[in-house]
Amino acid sequence: MRVLVACEFSGVVRRAFLAQGHEAWSCDLQLAEDSGFNHIQADIMTVLSSDRWKWDLLIAFPPCTDLCSSGAQYWPEKRTDGRQQRAIGFVVRLEIADIAKSAIENPVGVLSTAWRKPDQIIQPFQFGDPYMKKTCLWLKGLPALKPTNIVEPVAHWHGGVRRGGKKADGTRTPSKLPTALKYGERERSRTFQGIADAMAEQWGGRP
Repeated sequence: MRVLVACEFSGVVRRAFLAQGHEAWSCDLQLAEDSGFNHIQADIMTVLSSDRWKWDLLIAFPPCTDLCSSGAQYWPEKRTDGRQQRAIGFVVRLEIADIAKSAIENPVGVLSTAWRKPDQIIQPFQFGDPYMKKTCLWLKGLPALKPTNIVEPVAHWHGGVRRGGKKADGTRTPSKLPTALKYGERERSRTFQGIADAMAEQWGGRP
């Protein structure tokens, strides 16, 4: 299977698919962190429109700066100057790419109302990494990911610490979970290894 991982500079998902024996490439405007092995430094839309490449699976991590709920206070400004509409349009262009199977990842945000609701919401602690970080997946031609190793979360990966209180379903939010160290944007957006492995194993399997 030939796999394209869009908007990924870390190589985490690319390496997970390579480990399963697939031909996997990452693509980003930035250089790859792992010396550029199987990495295309280019505009993803240029790659998708090229006759040189034919892909079986697209996994995309479009920038969430103008889309995620953590920045909702800035949405009016971003709507006025067009940044949010451009970000949504970029996501839609990824989904309608001529590739039979695709998954688009983003945090909880405006996409659920401005575009469509996600097909699945996952958490790192469902895949062996003990953190809370809601991650939405919009799927085309792919099954929902099945949890592989549910563990007890020890911290929120980013954002404010939740202080408790009842949620809509009657359960209580964790009241004592700390917030994980706040790294830069590159670390906050990095895919957890457990999720990357689940994607490769469940959506790729052995060729």
